[in-house]
Amino acid sequence: MPRILLLYATTEGQTALIAECIARALREKAYSVEMLPADIDPARLDPAAYDAVMVGASIHYGRHPAYLRTLIRRHRDVLAARPCAFFSVSLSAGGPRPKPKAAQRYLDKFLRQTGWQPQLTASFAGALKYSLYGPIKRRVMIVFVGLGGGNTDTSQDYEYTDWDAVERFANTYAQSLKPA
Repeated sequence: MPRILLLYATTEGQTALIAECIARALREKAYSVEMLPADIDPARLDPAAYDAVMVGASIHYGRHPAYLRTLIRRHRDVLAARPCAFFSVSLSAGGPRPKPKAAQRYLDKFLRQTGWQPQLTASFAGALKYSLYGPIKRRVMIVFVGLGGGNTDTSQDYEYTDWDAVERFANTYAQSLKPA
């Protein structure tokens, strides 16, 4: 079975939780999966040592992390030679008023910026983690989320991730790795 590198870029941890769910689903199918944070020391990262690569990243303020764009550009040729998948995590992808077209635009923009063409992509809803936000970000999120009719009670966090969709994505990727 192929060795899979699963890189993730997370801010408040929801993308890491999604990556863990995907890794678990792939391991249940006997794949070897190594999860690494995408902000790892570049000297420690060698995507060429893996048979397949999946990358996941959160969107904040309409952008994926700059360090991830740099990483993908740096390893674009290696990634092009392997079966790859990319998932993007945002509030645009789900929540009380999802905006799937906006989520797709963010994903498409990232791929254009990097020149990367993974074989499989998806956008997943993230979470509002008010308990992890500093005072300024909390205020910004209250306004942003409130304008969209979302949950602004900061005494709790809100998770919008569709875990069944995450597992379907993992299963589709696993199926794509099987020899014809």
